[in-house]
Amino acid sequence: MTSKKIAISQSNYIPWKGYFDMINMADIFVIYDEVQYTKNDWRNRNILKTKNGSDWITISVKQNKLGQTIDETEVSFSKWNVKHWKTIQAIYGKSPFFKDYKERFEELYLGIKTPLLSEINRRFISEICDILDIKTSIIDSRELSLKGNANERLVDACEKLSATTYLSGPAAKAYINESIFEKNSILIEWIDYSGYKEYKQMWNPFEHRVSVLDLIFNTGDQAKTFLKTFNS
Repeated sequence: MTSKKIAISQSNYIPWKGYFDMINMADIFVIYDEVQYTKNDWRNRNILKTKNGSDWITISVKQNKLGQTIDETEVSFSKWNVKHWKTIQAIYGKSPFFKDYKERFEELYLGIKTPLLSEINRRFISEICDILDIKTSIIDSRELSLKGNANERLVDACEKLSATTYLSGPAAKAYINESIFEKNSILIEWIDYSGYKEYKQMWNPFEHRVSVLDLIFNTGDQAKTFLKTFNS
C-alpha cells in the first residue's frame, strides 16, 4: 500500500514558517474552516518583527453570532488591506529582499476584494507556497462532507483521501484520541517544531515565531532552506 500523508488545519493569516513545513510534509493539505472562529487566535492575526520588538498585525473581523465559523467570518474594515500593506512596507521596506517581492505582495494585498477571512487567508497561503516552492495540493474540507465528532471528522478525512498517515502539530495531543486512528489503521505523525536554524533578522534578539514574511523579506530565494522539510 502506498504511503499517503495528509494534514488538516484551520487557515491562518500570513502564518509562521512551521505552518508551511506542515503543508510541505503532506501530500494533501486540508483547510478546515468549518469550525468555530476563535477570538485572539492566529486566524486573523500574526506577528511581525519590528525595531521595537515583536508586534501583532491584525485583520478586524465581524462577530455576528455565537458559534460563528471561520468560513462565515468577514472583515469589518474594508480598507484593512491597504493599511496592512503600508505597515509591512514601513517595517520591511529596507530589508535585504523586500524589493524582490514588493510588486508581488502589493498586487496580492491591494487586489483582495473578498470580505471572507477564510478566502483571504487561502490566497496568502497559496501565494507563499508558490514562493517557497511547495507543491502540496491544498483543498477545502467542505469538499469532503465530513461527518461525526471532532476526532471522527479527522479520521473521515483520512479515509476519504486514502491517507495512511495523519500529520499533526504537537498542540493537538491535548484533544486527539489516538485509539480511533489506530482502530482505522491510520498512523499519527507528530510534527516537531524545534531545532529551526536562525537567519539574519533586521533586529535582535532573534525570534522564530513570526510571520513567514519576515523570513522571505530577509532571505529571499533562500527562504525555503530555513524550513526543516527542505533540509531533511
